[in-house]
Amino acid sequence: MFDVKAFLSYLTNAYLLEGVAVTIGLTIVTMIVGLIFGTMLALMRMSKNAALSGVAGFYVWVFRGTPLLVQLVLIYTGLPQIGVKLGVLASALLALSLNEAAYLSETIRAGFNGIPKGQTEAAKALGLSRWKTLRLVLMPQVARLIIPPLGNSLNGLLKATSLASVISLDELMRRSQVLMQEKFEVLELYCVAAVYYLVLTTLWNLVQVRLERHYGRGYAEVSRAAMPVQPRAVEAV
Repeated sequence: MFDVKAFLSYLTNAYLLEGVAVTIGLTIVTMIVGLIFGTMLALMRMSKNAALSGVAGFYVWVFRGTPLLVQLVLIYTGLPQIGVKLGVLASALLALSLNEAAYLSETIRAGFNGIPKGQTEAAKALGLSRWKTLRLVLMPQVARLIIPPLGNSLNGLLKATSLASVISLDELMRRSQVLMQEKFEVLELYCVAAVYYLVLTTLWNLVQVRLERHYGRGYAEVSRAAMPVQPRAVEAV
């Protein structure tokens, strides 16, 4: 029988709330690292250098084609066998960041491909260097284009951090499992974990909506200004 009283008490359990904090921190750090590395991968894939493009393409193929769970276990248990010893947190951050970077690189590359080539040509005509063209012309437009898929990626990442429990990272899911073993209230604790994840993803959705409005506002104004004025139809006398 589902114990409603136990369910409600776990919603404010300090031990689980600490796990929520770990989950949030893990998500934020992973997304930042993933964005940095993903941008590098995207630029490498778009490079005219065949070696750089090939390395980036191979990396994306491997990390998008294998399960994140397998990557977590291989990094946590495999690296020590070649002399690289990482803690649980470092292993989780590394695996999640490498995996996220592979997906984000495709999102960022699609953002670059969505910008008309005339933007780059106009920047060259103004005498801007490649770095200034990237920083001042391309990246602001890419940021606007990738915000919706980027928000979905962060939403998925927030839930994917639960896989780190398999290597004993002390995040929300792991702490829920520990309490399950002690209290034998499996259904109640899984429901509490689900509520926490639902709350976190809902809060992020609210932030994402504000970001989309902020970055899309100027573009919408420019688009309206650029629209040709339609002549009014002449009414028949």
